[in-house]
Amino acid sequence: MSISDFLGRTAQIAGVAALGLVLAAAANADNRQKLDSIHFLIPGGAGGGWDGTARGTGEALTASGLIRSASYENMSGGGGGKAIGYLIENADSNHGTLMVNSTPIVIRSLIGRFPQNFRDLTMIAGTIGDYAALIVAKDSPIKDFKDLLAKFKTDPRSVKVGGGSVPGSMDHLVAAMIFKAAGGDPKQLKYIPYDTGGKLNAAILAGEVDVGSTGFSEAVALTKAGEMRVIAVTAPERVDALPEAPTVKEQGYNVEFVNWRGFFGAPGLPEQKAKAYREVLAAMYETPEWDAVRARNGWVNIHNAGKDFEAFLVNQEKIIKELMIELGFLKR
Repeated sequence: MSISDFLGRTAQIAGVAALGLVLAAAANADNRQKLDSIHFLIPGGAGGGWDGTARGTGEALTASGLIRSASYENMSGGGGGKAIGYLIENADSNHGTLMVNSTPIVIRSLIGRFPQNFRDLTMIAGTIGDYAALIVAKDSPIKDFKDLLAKFKTDPRSVKVGGGSVPGSMDHLVAAMIFKAAGGDPKQLKYIPYDTGGKLNAAILAGEVDVGSTGFSEAVALTKAGEMRVIAVTAPERVDALPEAPTVKEQGYNVEFVNWRGFFGAPGLPEQKAKAYREVLAAMYETPEWDAVRARNGWVNIHNAGKDFEAFLVNQEKIIKELMIELGFLKR
């Protein structure tokens, strides 16, 4: 091969390599463009667990540079059913939307609160676990769970338990689980529903209810703000995010519960888009920005994507159905 042929061949190879780099860069730019931003649909009002999960996830994704921007839309109503119906009915125009949800999507479908269930959506990924908590106003005469239990056993209907969701929901179910484990009759529990976590908090402070059943991450924020006290958390041991919060177990009652939270896309979401969502959420776990958000809220990493997420929900549906039958919320 002559020198001129060699140089020409080298130039050709370099040109092909350069073209490959350009195409790869274009592909990467295309992928970034697909997830340049995410619109989070939140089925409840401000101040609730869904709200905190969506905004915390958006904060970590944007602060880490995984996406450029995040937007949020609170759509409360029907115990989350309004947002699910909206996403299904407007699926084609919501490929840029992720809806946050959690264990209640399973519970509310079982009791017929709304006709859809998780199978009607595109399952993206479960991302975190959040313990449940019982909270009281900071100056409440109820000092701990045993105080509350004593009042309940004296006159069950005198104890008003509030939750940021409908009767038969997770807030209701968790409170019933705790009282049942402590020897109380869960069917006697006087549960008062509020449409959002913010409304529940106002009701606790106003004395409309004695205690609130809520997510631990919400309880952490309220306690640090000086508004509430946690009298019981459903973790196996005290959580670093709020070490003064006693567990149900340490007070003598064998209850542990963690509520998953995760994200769903519209039905019929193109697989390439669904894959991009799953990949960016998986990448989030490797960032210090996510570690900061998770630790601040007392969340546990529970990551399962796609088919694994679906299998997890199918199994949880079976477990919760049996529990709700045992507690009297469903008939066999």
